[in-house]
Amino acid sequence: MAEKLLKFVSLGRAMPDKRPAEERTRDFAEIYADFAARAAQGQASRCSQCGVPFCQVHCPLNNNIPDWLKLTAEGRLEEAYEISAATNTFPEICGRICPQDRLCEGNCVIEQSGHGTVTIGAIERHVTDNAFAQGWVKPVRPVRELPQSVGIIGAGPAGLAAGEALRRQGYQVTIYDRHDRVGGLLIYGIPNFKLEKQVVQRREQLLRDGGIKFELNFEVGRDASLDQLRQRHDAVLIATGVYKARDLGGPGSGAKGIVPALSYLTAANRHGLGDQVAEFESGELNARDKHVVVIGGGDTAMDCVRTAVRQGAKSVKCLYRRDRANMPGSQRETRNAEEEGVEFIWQSAPSAFLDDGAGRVRAVRAERIHLGLPDATGRQTPRVIEGSAFDLEADLVVKALGFEPEDLPQRLKAPALSVTKTNTIRVNWRSLSTTIPGVFAAGDIVRGASLVVWAIRDGRDAAAAIDTYLQENARKAAAE
Repeated sequence: MAEKLLKFVSLGRAMPDKRPAEERTRDFAEIYADFAARAAQGQASRCSQCGVPFCQVHCPLNNNIPDWLKLTAEGRLEEAYEISAATNTFPEICGRICPQDRLCEGNCVIEQSGHGTVTIGAIERHVTDNAFAQGWVKPVRPVRELPQSVGIIGAGPAGLAAGEALRRQGYQVTIYDRHDRVGGLLIYGIPNFKLEKQVVQRREQLLRDGGIKFELNFEVGRDASLDQLRQRHDAVLIATGVYKARDLGGPGSGAKGIVPALSYLTAANRHGLGDQVAEFESGELNARDKHVVVIGGGDTAMDCVRTAVRQGAKSVKCLYRRDRANMPGSQRETRNAEEEGVEFIWQSAPSAFLDDGAGRVRAVRAERIHLGLPDATGRQTPRVIEGSAFDLEADLVVKALGFEPEDLPQRLKAPALSVTKTNTIRVNWRSLSTTIPGVFAAGDIVRGASLVVWAIRDGRDAAAAIDTYLQENARKAAAE
């Protein structure tokens, strides 16, 4: 191990080459190149193989990171992929979009000691992309086929992860989604410069080849009720995610040109996929030649500002009520946005929206914020500074304030489905079962808006719970 690892004392941290800002802002291609094989080996060799691997502890999937780093350092990439894929359904996706600076890399022991973290995400991407190129990634091939079937509502990361795990056990899996493509936010919410769509579509094809069936343009509650789905399947998983945008009130908030983040990103992604998008073509959801103000400080806000730059906006500003240290989004994404010309207006919040007299927004009126004492969550409480108002020119305002659950009992026509006070689905946390027998729930619709990696974890946990439920039912039936 001394030969291949512990090189952090002599080898510095390095990321794959990143395209210059002036080049990458002209297109939507991913901004990072892949590691060369020797560079990936070198960076993996920096791992200290900690006795308590905090990278693994702080990964929602508890990925065996030190193990596959060791194998990568030794040039054993096929084995590295097998170890990675054992705990992560979509390592090629997580390697691209996980906020590693807040999770595994941010808790790397050598990072804490001042040597610079191991570049875990980039190595994960390298290992998996190489596995695809070498043909090592195969569709699921169950050892035996089981007669029970499972219906999954939602083809996002939680639903796909659950479907893959259940299919691996031999269950008959059908995934329903109201959209026309598989992937949920992976397709329509995350821009290509972070996750190119062929990466998602490649994984979709593997799932199809493994025997998972997809029913697209199928809306539960319109095309079939939840009860009707229960009659088709032995168990049902609700993995719809959360799509309802948190609204922003205040004077003038109804003006034209003030749009939700997901509508804006979906239009951009659909256009990139070759769809005809009327709102994009009309300019309603297109930043070209506009002064753009994005409100929010999370990863979705970073996706919006960086998309606006690529669409040819005249100016792009991000308005956030707290400071940089308190923003919820990835610091790496913030740095990328700054490199690409985005201006951040810290400690400022909108108080009103001014229109041009014809009902279209022309400016955002904002007020400066003082950060006071920490609240119950530990974050400093924002307080408006009296008399600090100022105006920002804006032809397009994007609200990136997070997402909330829809009214699922109404949408699914399932009044017996119990929800919490925040409208997430109420589950038994040990079994992920809902208040309706045989119906389970996982992902953001249970935990609230969160990360893709948590959705994958929840989907895998739900699959294990459904397997236990179906096997118990089968034993009971055999005993009768």
